[in-house]
Amino acid sequence: MDIEETAIREARHHDPFAWLGQHRNAAGQGIQRVFLPGATQVEIQTPKGRVSMTRQHPDGVFVHGGDMLPVPYRCRWQDALGTHEAYDPYVFGPVLGDLEVYLFSEGRLYEAYRHLGAHRRSHEGVDGVLFVVWAPNAERVSVVGDFNRWDGRYHPMRVRGMSGLWELFIPGLELGEIYKFEIRHRDSGAVFVKTDPYANAFEKRPSTAARVVESQHVWNDQDWMTARMQAEWQHAPMNIYEVHLGSWQRDADGHFLTYTALAESLLSYVQDMGYTHIELMPVMEHPLDESWGYQVSGYFAPTSRFGSPDDFRAFVDCFHQAGIGVLLDWVPGHFPKDDWGLARFDGTSLYEYADPREGEHRDWGTYIFNFGRNEVRNFLLANACYWADCFHIDGLRVDAVASLLYRDYSRNAGEWIPNQYGGRENIEAIEFLREMNVVLNERYPGILTIAEESTSWPMVSRPTYVGGLGFSMKWNMGWMNDTLSYMQQDPVYRRFHQNDLTFSQLYAYAENFVLPLSHDEVVHGKHSLLDKMPGDTWQRFANLRLLLSYQHAHPGKKLNFMGNEFAQGKEWQCGESLDWNLLEISWHQGIQRLCRDLAHLYRDSSALHDLDFAAEGFSWVDCHDADQSILSFLRRDRQGRFILAIFNFTPVLRQNYRIGVPESGVYREIFNSDAAAYQGSNVGNLSLQAESFSWMGLPCSLEMTLPPLGALFLQRE
Repeated sequence: MDIEETAIREARHHDPFAWLGQHRNAAGQGIQRVFLPGATQVEIQTPKGRVSMTRQHPDGVFVHGGDMLPVPYRCRWQDALGTHEAYDPYVFGPVLGDLEVYLFSEGRLYEAYRHLGAHRRSHEGVDGVLFVVWAPNAERVSVVGDFNRWDGRYHPMRVRGMSGLWELFIPGLELGEIYKFEIRHRDSGAVFVKTDPYANAFEKRPSTAARVVESQHVWNDQDWMTARMQAEWQHAPMNIYEVHLGSWQRDADGHFLTYTALAESLLSYVQDMGYTHIELMPVMEHPLDESWGYQVSGYFAPTSRFGSPDDFRAFVDCFHQAGIGVLLDWVPGHFPKDDWGLARFDGTSLYEYADPREGEHRDWGTYIFNFGRNEVRNFLLANACYWADCFHIDGLRVDAVASLLYRDYSRNAGEWIPNQYGGRENIEAIEFLREMNVVLNERYPGILTIAEESTSWPMVSRPTYVGGLGFSMKWNMGWMNDTLSYMQQDPVYRRFHQNDLTFSQLYAYAENFVLPLSHDEVVHGKHSLLDKMPGDTWQRFANLRLLLSYQHAHPGKKLNFMGNEFAQGKEWQCGESLDWNLLEISWHQGIQRLCRDLAHLYRDSSALHDLDFAAEGFSWVDCHDADQSILSFLRRDRQGRFILAIFNFTPVLRQNYRIGVPESGVYREIFNSDAAAYQGSNVGNLSLQAESFSWMGLPCSLEMTLPPLGALFLQRE
């Protein structure tokens, strides 16, 4: 019995193209072979008509000998389900070029998403779908789907040398087909089915098959993309609205809104509120709603929960045409252990480190990417490029960067492996982050990368050529923790904690900072922002107004999680809509009006954003009045225009309070968090004449009234 034929029938042949299809025998004659399990009769369509093939084995092996036939040719066969006709996939030549194979092995095929996965294309004059997957430790890989009854014997793939890449062009296959890869391990012989790591679309959960799709979207955001390339984002306002699409709002029946519906309702809300960007918690495909999207199973596919990939393209397009940027949360640090996904993909620790001391996040129950493998780095680098290229995403907020930087992250002694120099730094991951930032900025000018990095790692947002990690910005977790800690103090004790507010100026310009009040601060027993605030109802709302005002005045770009802007009362619940009914209550209406006014003021006042990352844009007026818990400072732009911000962190009305100012003239109140429109006590100062009376080291001064738990912004007329 032919050994190769047996291997084909048993679906364990490593190189099916070496036996199936058309070949010359030792005598120079042609021989054609097909394997169609269950077939009872097979014919080949030739230029001279159909010729019958001889059944060589009852399992479905058919052979024909004679002349070499023009390729590609079609086969016609009969089985228990009827008569079928299709091109023989095993007479087509390779599709992937040698250059693509080489670059992938080097980790530099940055457009791997155009080559791996499933893509419609015309090959040798025939339309079909090309499937490519990386599985270097497989003995055999097959494409399976409804089109071949999920039987791995029908479509084993071509191996591309020692690269670990497998490819198969299946002629005649249409868009919409669902598929997976059936993999046989080369040592154990174990057979398992995996979804496509590079798939562009998936079935709706809980199903996990990939789907063949092709974009038909025509972009209309050319003006936005051109302007983004030329923008000086460091000096521009950036007020980010962080959104979880599944729970921002739901329909009357409690179902998810679609990308199409969100492109209308969310966009109009964001425009009205004055935000400059939205940041979406992960929209990459994920199986579990409760993971919020941070346990990604389909890195190259927008989740099907809300619609198709083209629906998401249209969503981004609408925001861009309206002048709103779109940022995505991106999770390169870990992935879930689902047996149908990336975990042990080809029967080995392929995408993850093999040793659990390197390859597992015990806290999260996930695997860690092996950044030491070229092909794994290529997967993530190509993924970052994919969202920028194919979806016009304006930036990636990289999740849990600290977990990438440190080998001992959340591990006890003995639970981690030092690097080659004996240190705790993950050198491979650090180099990956640097390469990612360089590649993205070179290929997509104007794109932003933002690090959620919670340690004191130096130069996170400094260029790689000076030793930095190359991120555009970094979340200021220190500012967030200190500020929330301060605000949660009863005002009577705040005098002892003034340093919590002033300390940030010691490091405020060491990085390009974003000030985040994110989803992480309103879940898991941490309470909503409103519920963090001390005091009675009036004081809690006044404190929240004060916190949000302080955030908008402090140097750094801004980020607020959905619900913060109208004082969501309870902690965020990912399985339900925000409590929009709260806006029937005047207290919550006041917070929303305040956030709207702050956003527009911040965007329109260059002094509040122009020099966010430079010490020249900030100066204390008085940071020493801890006894009365009052802070005051100036914000400036490059032209010298300034805004005076004063904060009274106690519920005590301060009258005849003198404060220094740099210039004489009339000062007008342009914002007051205690205004009646915000449900405050409406204490303020319409306009003030500066006196030539030196105070606080400044040549002039104002005598003013400070509202209780209030913030004032003043501008010289």
